[in-house]
Amino acid sequence: MSAEETRAHPAWLPPEAFRALGARRVLVHGDGSIVDTVLDEVARACARYGGRVWHSPSWDVAVDLVLALRGADELPSPSAESARAAGEAALVAAGSGAVLGDEGFLLARAGEVTAVLADAPAGLLYGLFHLVRLGPAAFESTRPPERHRPALRRRMLNHWDNVAVHPVMGQVERGYAGGSIFWRDGRPRGDLARVREYARLLAACGINAISVNNVNVGRTEARLLTDRLGDVADIADVLRPYGIRVHLSVTFAAPVVLGGLPTADPVDEAVRAWWSAKTRQVYERIPDFGGYVVKADSEGQPGPFTYGRDHADGANLLAGALAPHGGVVHWRAFVYNHHQDWRDRSTDRARAAYDHFVPLDGRFAANVVLQVKFGPVDFQVREPVSPVLAAMPATRLAVELQVTQEYTGQQRHVCHLGPWWSEVLRFAPWGPGGRTVADVAAGEAGSGGGLVAVANVGDDVFWTGHPLAQANLYTVGRLAWDPRLDPRAVLDEWIALTFPPSAIADPKLVGRTLHDVMDGSWRTYERYTAPLGVGFMVHPGDHYGPDVDGYEYTRWGTYHFADRDGVGVDRSRASGTGFAGQYPPYWAHVYESPERCPDELLLFFHHVPYGHVLHSGSTVIQHIYDAHFAGVEEVEAMRGRWRTLKGLIDPAVYERVERRLDEQVRSATEWRDQINTYFFRKSGVPDAHGRRIY
Repeated sequence: MSAEETRAHPAWLPPEAFRALGARRVLVHGDGSIVDTVLDEVARACARYGGRVWHSPSWDVAVDLVLALRGADELPSPSAESARAAGEAALVAAGSGAVLGDEGFLLARAGEVTAVLADAPAGLLYGLFHLVRLGPAAFESTRPPERHRPALRRRMLNHWDNVAVHPVMGQVERGYAGGSIFWRDGRPRGDLARVREYARLLAACGINAISVNNVNVGRTEARLLTDRLGDVADIADVLRPYGIRVHLSVTFAAPVVLGGLPTADPVDEAVRAWWSAKTRQVYERIPDFGGYVVKADSEGQPGPFTYGRDHADGANLLAGALAPHGGVVHWRAFVYNHHQDWRDRSTDRARAAYDHFVPLDGRFAANVVLQVKFGPVDFQVREPVSPVLAAMPATRLAVELQVTQEYTGQQRHVCHLGPWWSEVLRFAPWGPGGRTVADVAAGEAGSGGGLVAVANVGDDVFWTGHPLAQANLYTVGRLAWDPRLDPRAVLDEWIALTFPPSAIADPKLVGRTLHDVMDGSWRTYERYTAPLGVGFMVHPGDHYGPDVDGYEYTRWGTYHFADRDGVGVDRSRASGTGFAGQYPPYWAHVYESPERCPDELLLFFHHVPYGHVLHSGSTVIQHIYDAHFAGVEEVEAMRGRWRTLKGLIDPAVYERVERRLDEQVRSATEWRDQINTYFFRKSGVPDAHGRRIY
């Protein structure tokens, strides 16, 4: 293994982030492989910063911190036992039967001792990383007790990594950070030290599951289920000590592709037997295997439609094989006709998931998780929340986000997505004040499907290519743990961990500058790209850079219908595709009318004249001009602010971000000029401010 392979930026776990913990006397109380991970993390911190660590139960010592499993024996140290007792009392006072669950923890103070208590080892691990986030504040004598439990049971990343290099998509589909950390040229990468560091980063932000291969399953990737299963098991062995379960993307056609059967029909007994046998073998090799991820009958992937069956038939086939072992099948709802006729305005890609899946509500097995993209189309910079999330009360639903920035600058642009994801998770599909998308993902008594996000890491030294894109990966984990968190506060956490104040000459300036650059970057990206929710004005294929009509006459169903009179897609019930009617009454009423529809989604729901007046008071055409000019100005200001950090932070980080901001300014200018020119020539309406439009 070369030094180049193992070299990686520490991201939000630099050694300095452990200073407050590592300078103290620490007792770790409990046993198990995850407790051993906690012990190892503490020991390394103490070795660096002068503290001491003991592993009970054989120590009667004075300590500053105790990390203890509640079910372990009494502590021999009076001060540590006193702290644990104080924690127990605080837990009882908090109610809920004094239960923390498999992943929860409690932090409490007693005298001069901080205690972290957990019912299970994973909770102790999450408690440890909470201490790291808090730093010195964890040891303040006035700190009140805190109980933490994840809102969502499953917090998962999907890797779109190919084992064999795809001739078009490469080693990682829609990957913008180099090659895969798992695979290289058809074989395992072999750099398990890098995978272990990845596991640390994920555990520290709250992720507890990953799938390790692309949902578009090729022939090589299909074999991970059979003769290549050992490669998956090796990854699972490295992730397990950090509380992360491995899932596998599988092809629905596996019985034919791998098993030599003549059919993959989900009602065929031989097919059922094949899946049961293969799944049993998976669990024999990986006892804590999480389950399967399936993309079926979408964009050329095989599925149950081949046999005249529906998605419930297909998903339940795999669910039946997984159920005896406690596994789940994540069945993606990204299903639509990708051979559309752009001239047929009655066909609407946005309707597809609802039309396919809502009639099946109640038919899916209990261990099926229907994985629904947060929007009805495809991870655009602005979409309405998918109506499917409000329409399937008898089905476990997971919300799918995209961390990899396919349509938001591909990690060449700063585009902090935390504010967008927070809006999605807080959105109330039944109307203001009602249940939210996060409530749907959590389900009743934690029975929901959780949150799934498409990963954005690769073998780049900075993990995500753009150092500031690391914040998106951190944020998706934290919001999955607690969707109520303020994304600005989460960004504060990431800044303090990645750029520790104790290691920075002017931490206030660094923090303020990073907020200035990142807080509004999603809306800035929106301003200089696709306006008012219209979507898909990107270059086909690579999805980077502007091409207004690039998808306009294609089979993919991604149209804006701009003409000389107006722009936008009519999705109303009265005169359009009827998509607006898929929402519960409150939002159906709002989206149905151009006068009621929010400005930012107007062109998603309506075809309107260029002179249509927005709620902002601007016309549509003037908004397009103004937003695109403003977007470029904002990116130029971001670059200027970043330059104030030269000499204050790691030069490698500074230089990588500076180069990418140069590209962002260039690209934003290209977007501005192409979009404004296109709509000026379509509409014939000049800019009210007389600015240059080509």
